[in-house]
Amino acid sequence: MDLFDLNGNEEQAKPLAERMRANNLNDFIGQRHIVAEGSLLRRAISLDRLGSCIFYGPPGTGKTTLANIIASTTHGEFIKLNAVQAGVADVKAAVKQAEDNLKLYGKRTYLMLDECHRFNKTQSDSLLPSIEKGTIIFIGSTTENPYASMTPAIVSRCRVFEFKRLSDEEILSALKKALNDKRKGLGEYQAEVEEVALNHIATMAGGDLRAAYNALELAVLTTPVSADGTVKVTLSDAEQSIQRKSLAYNTDDYYDYLSAFCKSLRGSDSNAALYYAMRLAEGGCDPMLIARRLVVHSAEDVGLADPRALQIATSAMYALEKIGYPEGLEPLCEAIIYVCEAPKSNTVEVSMNAAKEDARNVRDDDGVPPYLKDNSYGGKGDKAQSARYKYPHNYPQGFIEQQYLPDRLKDKIYYVPSDYGYERTIQEIRKIKGKRR
Repeated sequence: MDLFDLNGNEEQAKPLAERMRANNLNDFIGQRHIVAEGSLLRRAISLDRLGSCIFYGPPGTGKTTLANIIASTTHGEFIKLNAVQAGVADVKAAVKQAEDNLKLYGKRTYLMLDECHRFNKTQSDSLLPSIEKGTIIFIGSTTENPYASMTPAIVSRCRVFEFKRLSDEEILSALKKALNDKRKGLGEYQAEVEEVALNHIATMAGGDLRAAYNALELAVLTTPVSADGTVKVTLSDAEQSIQRKSLAYNTDDYYDYLSAFCKSLRGSDSNAALYYAMRLAEGGCDPMLIARRLVVHSAEDVGLADPRALQIATSAMYALEKIGYPEGLEPLCEAIIYVCEAPKSNTVEVSMNAAKEDARNVRDDDGVPPYLKDNSYGGKGDKAQSARYKYPHNYPQGFIEQQYLPDRLKDKIYYVPSDYGYERTIQEIRKIKGKRR
């Protein structure tokens, strides 16, 4: 390479993932449901008739690459912005350029917007008229569900294409190609990577091709050159270059995993609850959030069928707080299993909601029954009425029937014990006390 070949130096300085980006649809990796021969998107690109669209999916699945391919194959102008950095002024400048391109040269303008879910309403509103008139062909790229994270007016005018995580086989094929490519890849290093090492990187990348490229490049560049001039990458090298699976998730996935965790607790499936809890934790979720949900569900879904569930869940949350991650996962998982396997009853939840409803909506003009009112300091209360109060410990079983609720609610029953777990014992205790309800 010429010493003053700056373009060549700049190209080599780019990360492997950037250098190996596909330049055409034939070299594009994955997403066959979107770009296969005869697909709608492929036909639209080949005919230069692509309308506004949004590419949505996990990182490293080809969203930006496909947008760049569109840019290079269309006959229009191409403007690229990042929603994190671009402001309203940048959008207005792009719109002005698009209007000039159309008026002066008869060319359409494609606006590629990375991280488009970060566009606020003001920015979106400044772009909307140009999308409606066709002055700009909008191509958004996002890891978040656009239906939940973007302005509905923009989404309704775009076709949404969902990208899927790449398969291990697709990633493995891409890694082998990068190893042999002497112009853009790692071919000049004469790297010999064990098959098991490549398989490990492909699997642990979790469908993220960028993560796989980064791991392979790191492994090759940091492995010493052997006596024969080759770079021999072993499984151990691969394990160090990509230490764990890429488990990051978008907002939709996060709420889906959390919902599945809660429903698994309620459904007494400890296997599923453990998996979703660990999927959340390994993907970056604060384990304390999992612990807090567990405490709530120990009362909501187990309740008095096994009162120990709340104690164990609370203890696990305390242990996690004091011990931290990852050791604190041990007591947390113990509590998850206990809550799952415990008998279930939602009587606490039902009772709470019924009482809350009456507290909000029922007028209690009669107020607290007079004999239950506070008479602990002078000048307050009616001593004659207070004398009517029956002190339960003066009676057998420490119980005596008397009215505690206001008159309007005196016959209301909120808590009815179920036939499960400890609540059967509560029923028996009630019978012994002679409780009528």
